[in-house]
Amino acid sequence: MGLRDPLYWLYERRIERKLGTFEIPRHVGVILDGNRRWAKTSGLANVNKGHQAGADKIFELLSWCNEVGVQVVTLWLLSTENLTRPPEQLEPLLAIIEETVRRLEHEGFRVNPMGALDLLPDATSRVMKEAGSATSENPGLIVNVAVGYGGRREIADAVRSLLQSEAAKGTTIEELAERLDLEHIAEHLYTRGQPDPDLLIRTSGEQRLSGFLLWQSAHSEFYFCEVFWPAFRKVDFLRALRSFGARNRRFGS
Repeated sequence: MGLRDPLYWLYERRIERKLGTFEIPRHVGVILDGNRRWAKTSGLANVNKGHQAGADKIFELLSWCNEVGVQVVTLWLLSTENLTRPPEQLEPLLAIIEETVRRLEHEGFRVNPMGALDLLPDATSRVMKEAGSATSENPGLIVNVAVGYGGRREIADAVRSLLQSEAAKGTTIEELAERLDLEHIAEHLYTRGQPDPDLLIRTSGEQRLSGFLLWQSAHSEFYFCEVFWPAFRKVDFLRALRSFGARNRRFGS
């Protein structure tokens, strides 16, 4: 252990120095995957300890993002599909999410709730909305908290919101269809007003997005990491940034 730590520190510093020559993503999205598997492989009978370890890891990630100048972080904490889990699994997880959101609020982050909040239990939805309202004017890092989130649901919600907004103005369907463009829909997404994610990270070795930020990820770079989320280290984050910075982003040109 005494030999390993200095070597790890030196390797971390080496990557950090190299990052000085690379572009840093403005917006990083993270699929926090592998909490339960981490708990099981760590010999923990209670998988909720994995969820708690994953929640604690969030605050390490946010400190690393602040250090390098990331402006927006989107955290996928719970999908719409996860809401169908048995109550004995879902209720402890929601309690951990609620406490995490309260901590984000307490530590001064600008919290932006994302997801189908109407599908969440009242207590969870209330915590999310209150944190969003209380921190809406906070400066610094924006933290999108995706709970009860699904990419297809987000697009459907955006289109629904657009139609309702235009109907309130007296716009007919024919008029809207004639002038509708991509920006009209983008203005009604959960991330409206924010830059699209430059980099999407998924932990646990799974190499798919599972519907995460479907609209916004059209030009994102992806980084898949083998480590389970609670074991994600700063060096893993720096490697993701290094991989991003080394890519030639042509945006179709």
